[in-house]
Amino acid sequence: MDPTAVATNPILSLIGFILLVILLLFLIAKWKWHVFLALLIPIMIFGIIPGVQLNNFVSAFETGFGKTLGKIGVVIVLGSIIAEALKHTGAINIITNSIIKFVGKNRMPLALTVTGFILGIAIFSDVAYVILNPLVHASALATGTGIAVMSTGLVGALQLTHAIVPPTPGPLAATALLGADLGKTIFYGSVACFFGSIASWIWGQYIVGPRIPTLPSSEFSGEEIIVEKSKGSSIKAFAPIIVPVILIVGQSISKIILPEDNLIRIILEYLGWPVVALSIGVILAYLNIKNKDHKKDSTNKWIESALRVSAMILVVTGLGGSLSEILKGTPVVNYVVAFFQGFQVPSLLLPFIIGIIGNMITGSTTVGVITAASITAPMLSQLGLSPEAAMLSGASGSVMIKYVNSSYFWICTSLSKLPVNDAIKAYGGATFVGGLFSFATVWVLWHFGLI
Repeated sequence: MDPTAVATNPILSLIGFILLVILLLFLIAKWKWHVFLALLIPIMIFGIIPGVQLNNFVSAFETGFGKTLGKIGVVIVLGSIIAEALKHTGAINIITNSIIKFVGKNRMPLALTVTGFILGIAIFSDVAYVILNPLVHASALATGTGIAVMSTGLVGALQLTHAIVPPTPGPLAATALLGADLGKTIFYGSVACFFGSIASWIWGQYIVGPRIPTLPSSEFSGEEIIVEKSKGSSIKAFAPIIVPVILIVGQSISKIILPEDNLIRIILEYLGWPVVALSIGVILAYLNIKNKDHKKDSTNKWIESALRVSAMILVVTGLGGSLSEILKGTPVVNYVVAFFQGFQVPSLLLPFIIGIIGNMITGSTTVGVITAASITAPMLSQLGLSPEAAMLSGASGSVMIKYVNSSYFWICTSLSKLPVNDAIKAYGGATFVGGLFSFATVWVLWHFGLI
């Protein structure tokens, strides 16, 4: 018998695991508990199931929590600081202008979709939509387009990269829980999100959008399609997002093509370490502050705001690490693997389905992707899944489907002024097809052994 095993009784462990998942979902969906307590309480109850070795249970809890936050804690905070800086320096407006000029005013729904694809990598999707909402209405008014046609691709694309591509906190946490290579996850996640974003745009542009007659709000009739509030260098505006991504992906590529003692690889291994890469991103973001007198105040305020935003994600991620480490020490893993093998169910479906369930019940992509990663992590080798495949599969599932229990859904619905039924068709549909096409892309990448 393994002296470090958390539990050895297979039947009681399986029953305990099933009850843990049911209780978790019940606490969030029925009683509306905060996800922190909704995760913590079931884990604590699991510890008193007959046959659980208490010392090993406590050790697994502490190891999982500490190991996970040790990998990812500082990086999540740095990513949140970059998001705050982009929001307050006007970089978002400059990025949007650049994309509109590139794609063209006559293709505004596509331009907004591309904007959402890029901004979702760096900042929370609901924040980005709030900032871009006046532009959505102004563009629809100027072109005589319905609001659903103009906004649906943006809503889908923002949510996709927010849920799937690090360094946004949710996918970043899931990457750490699964031990996935961050550079590969960013690169292949971006590929998956590209196809998902195009699917969301098609959904809004050609399928559902034209059938929804809601017009944009006249209160934005004075807005310009090209945002004039912020002027500056496009390179400087994009740099806080693009440079860290290039450094992290460059590190991963260097490990594949360069020998260990190569100087370039050694340099990239340090610069591509997420702590260093995102710190560089923070510095580049601060270079966009125009009023030098306010730089110190801005720095302090943005850090404080980023810490508040990060706190919930950090503790939930830590508890996800604890749950994963506890399950690793039980026979539950063998049962789940045996089920998938016995019924010949493709293993890539497991994290995808868990991500869907977690998101649809809680309304949170972050909860969905972290739950999928936590439960799948102990089973990777038996399921024959790479960490990258499992992470991207669960993240794709965590996008599906945004509807009335999602705060993001309500923000987009209220600001766009769509009736709820129409918003469910447009925005719920966009996140459904976006997540589905992203998962299909992940499946193709996995089938051909790229992840």
